Amino acid sequence: MIRVLIVDDSPFARKILKDILNEDNEIVVIGEAKNGIEALEKIPLLKPDIITLDIEMPVMNGITTLENIVNNYSIPVIVVSNLTQKDAALTLEALEKGAIDFIEKPKNIFSLSGKATKVDMINKIKVSAKSNIKCIKKSTIKPIAINPVIDKDIGDSFEYLIVIGTSTGGPRALKEVLPLLPKNINGSIVVVQHMPPNFTKSLADRLNSLSKIKVKEGEEGDRLKKGHCYIAPGDFHMEVIQKESGYFIQLNKKPVIKGLRPSVDVLMESVAKIDDIKKVGVILTGMGSDGSNGIIKIKKSKGYTIAQDKESSVVFGMPKSAINTKHIDKVVPLNNIAHEIMSRVGV
Repeated sequence: MIRVLIVDDSPFARKILKDILNEDNEIVVIGEAKNGIEALEKIPLLKPDIITLDIEMPVMNGITTLENIVNNYSIPVIVVSNLTQKDAALTLEALEKGAIDFIEKPKNIFSLSGKATKVDMINKIKVSAKSNIKCIKKSTIKPIAINPVIDKDIGDSFEYLIVIGTSTGGPRALKEVLPLLPKNINGSIVVVQHMPPNFTKSLADRLNSLSKIKVKEGEEGDRLKKGHCYIAPGDFHMEVIQKESGYFIQLNKKPVIKGLRPSVDVLMESVAKIDDIKKVGVILTGMGSDGSNGIIKIKKSKGYTIAQDKESSVVFGMPKSAINTKHIDKVVPLNNIAHEIMSRVGV
């Protein structure tokens, strides 16, 4: 049984979440706390396997509570967040500081009558409870030694399209990869991170503030540029298409794939169809198997493929599935992903 402690200042939200989780015969809610102080008092007594943590609470907020949990316990934490722009920024901060994943705050039990929402919530609890939280406390990322260049020397042409796919643990992983890439990298980067709208924009803005390359949320018609990274917007599939004047972002709302939109497979398969460009496919931490079909297509189109190793992955689902296709060229720890990309792509 997975023992869950629910931390939320709203009695109604606690009840809804408890009712949802108790529907599953592998999960039991062992306790509740209405604020961070109460949660920290109950953790050593109840010894939960996982904690759901409201992001905004009185007395002690979610971020401070999370920092205390990460510093003192080896217990995975899932943040409970409203899907607003404000909460997106707070949630990303929580993910950077050690939260495994996040779920939407339930407002009404009747709005959760659809099985897909409940199943997603329960799956995240189950996957996060077994996640590799040891790797979160380790940070041995080394910067890449590249001579700085001024913008006018970068130019516009590039030889590589670098496609990155990730899910659970992805925001933290991307933070350890993209900021290490030099702005004169000989390529353009496209990314799928499984997240809802608002969150992908906040993620792109956050990564842009940390990086030498330009990071933005992908928009319909964006022309890919050297030293730029485009993150697929939540609830849209993102593809790369070729025109005479270059490579462009194309967005669509075609049906979800494996319950996902955006899909890593969709993006990778679109890149694999382009003949006159070199390709690098990268699969980082995440639950599920999204990207495994895309990796096959990238490899068969003469691309180079990389997967994050088990020891550094918060959740090894996506990398494991990709590795199992036998189409991965190199399996490396997170702190070597940027180096591996640069060793292939160069400047």
